[in-house]
Amino acid sequence: MSGVLNTLREFIRDLRAQKLRTALTVFGIIWGTVAIVVLLAFGMGFKKQLSINMHGIGESVAIIWPGRTTKPFQGFGVDRPIPLREEDVRLIATQVADVREISPEYMRNETPIRVGENIINPAISGIVPVYANIRNIIAAPGGRFINDLDVRERRRVAMLGDETARLLFGETDPIGRLVYVGVVPFTVVGVMQKKIQNSSYNRRDADRVFIPSTTFTAVFGESGLSNIVLTTKDPMGSEATMEHIREVMGRKYKFDPTDKDAVFIWNTAEMEEFLFVFFLAFNIFMGLIGSFTLAVGGLGVANIMYIVVQERTREIGIKRAVGARKRDILVQFFMETMFIILLGSSVGFVIAYGITQALQQIPIREFVGAPEISIEVALVTTAVLALVGLLAGLMPARRAANLTITDCLRT
Repeated sequence: MSGVLNTLREFIRDLRAQKLRTALTVFGIIWGTVAIVVLLAFGMGFKKQLSINMHGIGESVAIIWPGRTTKPFQGFGVDRPIPLREEDVRLIATQVADVREISPEYMRNETPIRVGENIINPAISGIVPVYANIRNIIAAPGGRFINDLDVRERRRVAMLGDETARLLFGETDPIGRLVYVGVVPFTVVGVMQKKIQNSSYNRRDADRVFIPSTTFTAVFGESGLSNIVLTTKDPMGSEATMEHIREVMGRKYKFDPTDKDAVFIWNTAEMEEFLFVFFLAFNIFMGLIGSFTLAVGGLGVANIMYIVVQERTREIGIKRAVGARKRDILVQFFMETMFIILLGSSVGFVIAYGITQALQQIPIREFVGAPEISIEVALVTTAVLALVGLLAGLMPARRAANLTITDCLRT
């Protein structure tokens, strides 16, 4: 303990003797620390925000649309329409084990929705209750989504997207009030809680009206589904699941399972896999840029410590002459280097934290996210600092420890 205190006292004495040199050295570490922390924090914030935006449509969602065949199969020609029906939902659910949740979806875009003199044309979706889980649709407080009883009894109830509710009712609470879908009155039972959504099909959920699937078929007389939405149990194996679905559908409708146009599937899990690899490379790139900046600061520390060793050669000789071991000299100079690294990095962390907090006040979160100093950022920065400190401190310290008493005193 006394040895550490003596090293600290000598270090502080050197700081006072060489204020400008020390300040410039510490500034290099401060700047390098700020660079790596802010760049990594920006990368993590961007990744997190893009993930939130992407999951607005749902997590690991796949959407199946009816299509037309492009390959002949078992005597059937090309350009044959392949429909989707509600029994296909049950077929897929029972025969494809990796499907976690699945819902039919009817869609209509031409029917006006009216409240008083306010008339709009949102997308009308006929769905079942599990649809809310699949598509991350959450009812705002005071309301609810479509439930099983609504579907069984073909109730004329509706949940509105938040933008649809605003256009129809303004600031008035729509729960319990009537909306006219065409000429048919529906009771509003819920409004969707606002969410960030950067991908969709037909319309964003904010611009939709959700009604029970059975009510949809009763009111509009449609039997063919617009699409089927589902989630998988294993997102990493979703590609194989999609192939299995095409096989099941191909057996029923007699088309080639490799004909991807017969039933078109948008598998969002594939995009998630791409984004995982993309952001891994992106954050590594950002970390490398910050690390190079910090390495320049570490190089400055190493150069300064080489100069310190040269200036204190006589002192080293005297210490060796009175019994100091090589290890004592090495530890002393290595600790002095680490003090500089620790001082600069501590100030750098504080400045970087202030910068990230200031950037969070700028209204750009929805687009590029807000910088976030996460555990990963702290661990990577600490690891880089430790490596820089080890390299910057060990080489000058070893040079000091390897000086002989005769060379020191002669100098």
